[in-house]
Amino acid sequence: MNPSPTLGRLHQGATLIELVITIVIISVAIAGVVGAFALISGRSADPLNQTRAVALAQIYMDEILSRRYAEDIPVGGVVPRQLGCSVNTEESNRQDYDDVDDYNAIANVAPENAEGTELIADYSNFRITISVACAGDEIGLPDDDAKRIDLTVTDPSGQDYDFSVYRANY
Repeated sequence: MNPSPTLGRLHQGATLIELVITIVIISVAIAGVVGAFALISGRSADPLNQTRAVALAQIYMDEILSRRYAEDIPVGGVVPRQLGCSVNTEESNRQDYDDVDDYNAIANVAPENAEGTELIADYSNFRITISVACAGDEIGLPDDDAKRIDLTVTDPSGQDYDFSVYRANY
């Protein structure tokens, strides 16, 4: 005897409710993944800007530290020793900067090389600000024996990166 087709048949497949629930779960998961990608892609330029800011600061600091301590002091330091510390910006053209004080005039300008040519190709929309101050007492020296050079690099997104270095009168 052959059983009736309706009594022995197993039901296969998914119901409409199961399909709707599956679609909802998958769409919530996809929305989460897309949101994470949006957050990550929005910040993807940050590491590049940080790397460029550090490289730019290194260019400027190398240049500044290769200059004399002050206008009237010979290369290599003071012989004989002169007392007093002042920050006097004597030169107005970048290619004429010959001592640390001259860089105090740089305020929110486009990056330039030592000859005064803008570094547009690699540092478009970056800005540079430099301040110089007498600060020997901050590092255990008489105040007039060292200057602090503070350099701020502003990247295209407006993020500031601050760097400081001391230049001693040796």
